[in-house]
Amino acid sequence: MNRRIVLYILGWILIIEGAAMQLPALVGLIYKEKNGFFFLGIGLALALLGLLIVIKKPRNMTMYAKEGFISTALSWFVLSLAGSLPFFLSGEIPRFEDAFFETVSGFTTTGASALTQVEHLSNCMNFWRCLSIWLGGMGVLVFLLAIIPKVGGQQNMYLMKAESPGPIFGKVTPKIRDYAAILYSVYFGLTVIEFILLLCGGMPIFDAINVSLSTAGTGGFGIRNAGMAAYDSYYLQGVMAVFMMLFGLNFSFYLLILARKFKPAFHITEVWVYLGVIAISTAAITINISSAYPSLFDALHHSFFYVSSITTTTGFAIGDVNQWPEFSRAIILILTFLGACAGSTGGGFKVSRVIILFKEIKKELSLIVHPHTVKAVKMDGKKLSHETLRSVSVFFIIYVALFFTSFLVISLDNFDFSTTFTAVAATINNTGPGFSLVGPAGNYAAFSPLSKYVLSFTMIAGRLELFPIILLFFPGAWKKNG
Repeated sequence: MNRRIVLYILGWILIIEGAAMQLPALVGLIYKEKNGFFFLGIGLALALLGLLIVIKKPRNMTMYAKEGFISTALSWFVLSLAGSLPFFLSGEIPRFEDAFFETVSGFTTTGASALTQVEHLSNCMNFWRCLSIWLGGMGVLVFLLAIIPKVGGQQNMYLMKAESPGPIFGKVTPKIRDYAAILYSVYFGLTVIEFILLLCGGMPIFDAINVSLSTAGTGGFGIRNAGMAAYDSYYLQGVMAVFMMLFGLNFSFYLLILARKFKPAFHITEVWVYLGVIAISTAAITINISSAYPSLFDALHHSFFYVSSITTTTGFAIGDVNQWPEFSRAIILILTFLGACAGSTGGGFKVSRVIILFKEIKKELSLIVHPHTVKAVKMDGKKLSHETLRSVSVFFIIYVALFFTSFLVISLDNFDFSTTFTAVAATINNTGPGFSLVGPAGNYAAFSPLSKYVLSFTMIAGRLELFPIILLFFPGAWKKNG
């Protein structure tokens, strides 16, 4: 283990977070909020600490997979701990477990909140909640790769692989730094387009900024107690729904379009399955809830918004789905686990993994019928490596184990099954809302401190696709290389 390179990366993470905190400090200055000084002071302290760490570059800049994964896992804990300080020290979120939960929820783009009245927060604090989602959406380390050449060469792929959501089948550009820069360019561009469209619909500037940041990161934090229902406009809610769906797409699709490689772009299986799931789910729920709404269009509007929100794990809501029929709620629960595309800002199990698992099942059944047949599992016309197939299978096992372990611990709070089960499902899949007490009209405030820390852990584990977090507890990962 090259501990010096791990510490070096953590130093840069502190610098980036410290710099990012100057934005909510600016918001505090604009709105004349004294709590903006907490961001200024804490941000400068973080940046100074980071500079002291990185001022001396490690002699050995070699990075292997374990350094990449451990650096990523530790980075997210450091981000969350440091990011919670303004909430806690300002007294706006007086309990540390709530401040930590809220920060983790932001950076992991989960959008689960332990707050009952978000409008009681100052503007600079609400802006930090939404900005944390935007920073976490594409990944802070991906941003780091885009602007700072730390280790050089293919070794950067270990950081990219550890933080990017979903299995990586390949890349569009030969250099990881270029790839990361293009990803963030597309990410920023789509965010700006949504912001402009929301402004055109009459949304206030500050609201449009925060909604765009939350939508882009598919996180779902709002700055109104009524959530997205506060913007009672088909146009505004429609823009949000469409952009949630766009940010849930595999960003490789956008990169291929920009590179004018239209044929491979439109032959990405995951993209078509993802869009098909949204279309079929929207149609099924629309029919099922049509009697509860004034018109079929109104039912379609609510259905598409929430399907887009849950499939992409954003978590925005414009109504209480606890009032929907059981069939529609069952579809929503399935979508909670499914998640968005690999290489998107969305969470969940990922559409690509589900496709691979079904292909593996089909292959095994085929081998039973034709035992001497040699059949490879392919994705988009390319043969999947044994490493990829094994990774998906192991991911599924760890996912199930972590889910039910967390479920057992959370059950100590003695809430009803629906609340407990969907709370774990919503956090490990980075969705945010579940059913009952943690539904769109509820929150996570009633959970015990232990449960909030466990759910915070599941949020980070889910965002980092489990492996980096699990590796922290594997003794062999900390041994010296050689």
